Amino acid sequence: MALTYSAGSLVKARGREWVVLPESKPDLLVLRPLGGSDDDVAAVFPVFETVEEARFAAPESTDLGDHRAAGLLRTALRVGFRSGAGPFRSLAGIAVEPRAYQLVPLLMALRQKTVRMLISDDVGIGKTVESGLIASELLAQGEATGLAVLCSPALAEQWQQELRSKFGIDAELVLSSTVTRLERGLDLGQSLFDRYPHVIVSTDFIKSTRHRDDFVRHCPDLVIVDEAHTCVAADDTRTGTQNQLRYELLRRVAENPDRHLLLVTATPHSGKESAFRNLLGLVKPELASVDLESEAGRKLLAQHFVARKRADVRRYLTRADGLADDSLAERTAFPSDRYFKDETYKLSPEYRALLDDAIAYASERVEEADGRGRREARIAWWSAIALLRSLVSSPRAASQTLRTRSAAAVAASAEEADKLGAPLNSDAADSDSMEGMDVAPGAETADDDTRSRLAELADRAAELEGPARDLKLKALIKHLKSLLADGHHPIVFCRYIPTAKYLAEQLANDPESKKRGPLGAKTVVKAVTGELSPQQRIDNIEALAAEAGEDAAARRVLIATDCLSEGVNLQHHFDAVIHYDLAWNPTRHDQREGRVDRYGQRRDEVRVITLYGDDNGIDGKVLEVLIKKHRQIKKDLGISVSVPDELSTGVTDAIVEWLLMRGREDDGALFGADAFKVSTAKLDSDWNSAAERETASRSRFAQRSIHPEEVAREVAAVREALGGTGEVETFVRESLGALGAVLRDAGETTSDFTAQVGGTPAGLRDALATAVGTEVIERDRPLPFRNDPAVARGEVALVRTDPVVGALASHVLNSALDTEADGARPARRCGVVTTDAVSTRTTLLLVRYRFHLTLPSRSGEKQLVAEDARLLAFEGSPKNAVWLPQERAAALLGATASENTDPHFGERMMKRVLDQLPETTGHLESYGDELAAELDASHRRVRQASGEIVRGLSVTAQKPADVLGAYLYLPANPAAASGASA
Repeated sequence: MALTYSAGSLVKARGREWVVLPESKPDLLVLRPLGGSDDDVAAVFPVFETVEEARFAAPESTDLGDHRAAGLLRTALRVGFRSGAGPFRSLAGIAVEPRAYQLVPLLMALRQKTVRMLISDDVGIGKTVESGLIASELLAQGEATGLAVLCSPALAEQWQQELRSKFGIDAELVLSSTVTRLERGLDLGQSLFDRYPHVIVSTDFIKSTRHRDDFVRHCPDLVIVDEAHTCVAADDTRTGTQNQLRYELLRRVAENPDRHLLLVTATPHSGKESAFRNLLGLVKPELASVDLESEAGRKLLAQHFVARKRADVRRYLTRADGLADDSLAERTAFPSDRYFKDETYKLSPEYRALLDDAIAYASERVEEADGRGRREARIAWWSAIALLRSLVSSPRAASQTLRTRSAAAVAASAEEADKLGAPLNSDAADSDSMEGMDVAPGAETADDDTRSRLAELADRAAELEGPARDLKLKALIKHLKSLLADGHHPIVFCRYIPTAKYLAEQLANDPESKKRGPLGAKTVVKAVTGELSPQQRIDNIEALAAEAGEDAAARRVLIATDCLSEGVNLQHHFDAVIHYDLAWNPTRHDQREGRVDRYGQRRDEVRVITLYGDDNGIDGKVLEVLIKKHRQIKKDLGISVSVPDELSTGVTDAIVEWLLMRGREDDGALFGADAFKVSTAKLDSDWNSAAERETASRSRFAQRSIHPEEVAREVAAVREALGGTGEVETFVRESLGALGAVLRDAGETTSDFTAQVGGTPAGLRDALATAVGTEVIERDRPLPFRNDPAVARGEVALVRTDPVVGALASHVLNSALDTEADGARPARRCGVVTTDAVSTRTTLLLVRYRFHLTLPSRSGEKQLVAEDARLLAFEGSPKNAVWLPQERAAALLGATASENTDPHFGERMMKRVLDQLPETTGHLESYGDELAAELDASHRRVRQASGEIVRGLSVTAQKPADVLGAYLYLPANPAAASGASA
């Protein structure tokens, strides 16, 4: 007759452990894998399949290990937990180890019945991880059943990869390119947002009225909005149609008061207070109008808004944060600074003559068009800007622009000309999208009288290619050689696709023609532009890194347009930036630099070189008025403050207008011109005001709703349950060493190391091949292990969530449980150690506890099981045990053998202990009840602000606990040993 299992109990079937769900019946068990999700639920008929209670077999006294056995087994067990004890249900099952400061938004979210957050931490701090933590926790608790991420199409695949690889969330891409395929598999009348619970949606695709209504009707109950600042606009500026559509979409999504909403942006207001208020209104309507100068207003905002600079979190949980000591202190290795260097170049005589002729032509066209009407004037204006910007960029871009029809030429009105010309010719910080904005603009306006002049100018531009006449390229080669000689791997940012392709051709080695580039045979150069899809861009970057290989002398140079200046993280492969083309909005420079200057960058200082023309009439003014001002504000405040787009455009328009009126030679008088003075004065005034507001808001709205002491308490609880970095490093080093791997330290200044695993057991090699690739294992390439969790592809992070660490822990645990396993077995379930660390006979027990949790949620009660591994130690015999404090029990892991123990004597002593272990059951169960009470308290503590969330919460310990290991420590003094065993 089949056993009856109660809801929440653990059973073993199909080779794994399962949790019995409440829907089960005596003849049908509904099971969820331990640590799995509701998507993995299975039904099992006990009559037809073997189902048994999940228990470990008792340890065997004949299978003794050395002094390392207990510590290795404990860590292997804890690394394998996918449902660890602690207040956060998801942390044990995700593949990322969050920094302590990244837990702050999660703690804030758990105190809200319906989560509404604006996460505005600085660039590179980890907003994606912070929002992913909240999403995975809400899904694990049953507070959310589905997830939608709204982002630009260029970032959709990156979001999909992040959610899948780090949080185990499989999400479908809903893009213009995928929606037809997805809709093909729908039932009649079914919405794809009902069919697919987790989706990543292109904001630009879904905002249209055709798709918006369906999304709003069937929207998941958890929504993350990336780059949320692009979805609102200031009240006092003309809002573009795209912004209006995005805002209307989000407004309707936010109308549902039960929907969780996370808005993510590093620039919440871009210097515009009303835009910031509109953003806050999406989070909570009252925030749009509340007095943020009042204590009540600030307190309300603090519940929903987190915005921190790097300086706030570089060192966290220290005495400076109000803690008693630095035992939990965490240092995050952000680059400490950016080293800026502005390098100039002069035009060659041929290039200077071409530019002067182009300026003269553009001036004539603008002056002539002014007399023909406003539409013609605006078309000529955008044509002139296109011509000048492309000429300053490169001969290739200039040639293409001169042969291409202006986008504004088809406009029926002046307003339409501005709408068509501005996106391609300006660098607005809040452009609707950077996709397609790196094509070379056109200058031709289909006027037969001028077409021959443009063709002649285009031919002259094409003849200037190469470092002999293109002195800007020559200067780039010089600065690249310097960076490469210093060991850097730079990214060169260009404005236009033709420029990027031109530079790649000039700089790269060509194996087919055996042409050697100017940067050396071991330098790999590739271009990535908007011609490639977002995934192809990432693939090309990875291919560049792979081609450069492990050779220390190899160097990587990436030529890129601004299609890479947002969203794509490049810090693992590159550490320097060259601005080959100046952006006309300095925020774009900050975005470019932010791709490498972020968490995970190994260099303490990121090099930034800005290349500008000394005599082209444009670059020097843009650098002086916009770029340097932006840098100074960031240096003073520690954060970037965006310049209002209309003001930066006013300055660049004044520069171009002066250039067309007076020519390049008279550009020195520009700073004295009245129009220029007015535009720059207005810029300085508004920019300084924005900086002052930003300073005040950062101080006024600093994250104070969660005190560091609260974070420290939960970090300590997580580390107690799942282990810390130091424990994992010790485990990996000792396990690999015992299994036959060859370990080499990376250097005296770091605790990083490499390991060659060719000599380890075949089972481990097979498991590692799945994580790092078959070729790495078969060729016995060194695996680099890093203490910094932000690792590049091919490196291993010394954290419990890394796949390599997980594979090693699984092998160590399985071999410890299987006494017949082949090869070395570093961990054992028993051990007898003679040591100076004890003065009387002491027994250490490794005990696995399991807890049944009932968590109330909006979708009903959720039955969960949590696991914990604890060390308990006692002196004397089990019958008369004197139990030791937790600190002393943990300290036994560091005890080493002072002399050998006779194996036969050790077996007899171990058998005596194991035979008497039932005498400890009462204490083990009592301790389990204490742990259950602590777990219950921790769940209530992190949710303390919402009584509805904790009402009905309960935690009970499953009995009996599993004794996974027993280890006997004997004093080295024979007299003491004899007395203790009497």
